[in-house]
Amino acid sequence: MLIDTHCHILPGMDDGARTWDEAIEMAQFALSEGIHTIVATPHHGDGRHDNIAEKVDLAVQELNDELETRRIPVRILPGQEVRVTKGLLLDLDAGCIRTLNHSQYVLLELPPTGIPSYFDEVLYELQVLGLTVILAHPERQLDFIVNPRLLHSYVEQGCLCQITSQSLMGRFGRKIQKFAMYVCKSQLAHLIASDAHNLASRRSHLAEAFSYLEKVQGRKALERYSINAACVIRNETIVTETIPYKRRLWSLPLH
Repeated sequence: MLIDTHCHILPGMDDGARTWDEAIEMAQFALSEGIHTIVATPHHGDGRHDNIAEKVDLAVQELNDELETRRIPVRILPGQEVRVTKGLLLDLDAGCIRTLNHSQYVLLELPPTGIPSYFDEVLYELQVLGLTVILAHPERQLDFIVNPRLLHSYVEQGCLCQITSQSLMGRFGRKIQKFAMYVCKSQLAHLIASDAHNLASRRSHLAEAFSYLEKVQGRKALERYSINAACVIRNETIVTETIPYKRRLWSLPLH
């Protein structure tokens, strides 16, 4: 059974599920993949969506009630995908930020335009507060693709990396797929999640990605990803281990 730590299943909150029926269909599809627990992570602070913690909690409760009524055995937990902005720490102080299932883990999305100059300061302040940063889909961040050493440095500073299943399956192109595999093989990847938005163009592929990774990395790697996901929702510490950066490894082929 799988835990999905990144999913846009809450209806009408961002660019994910649009209706309650669509959210239910996403939950049913997740169940067919073997997913029993989903952390709902609507966008927050990205300039288009502001889904404060209280709003997320209420929507999660409503969706869980509906799933229970329909006897669909999938549990939804609260979270957010928080865009890194200058106002992030103010939002946190105001109680607007929801960590993943009220844990120490906060899921952050870097701006598509690049890593902002103030990110190191934000990272430091979050760590002082006892929070652990999970970087959402770092394999799609151009700064890291161009300079993998930068991603290594953030992991060394305590960041965790969450790779999107669709990236591993080539849904975002070969270059991103190749870098996603580099991140996994370098043991920089700590979590594999769906980042599902709908059942048309952005469905889960989580079970498919796990099956693929088992062939490429072996069962121990899969067990590590599953244990780490359980640690997130239980608020337990994730043990990390990385392979030192070697430039030649970034040229690894796809298998």
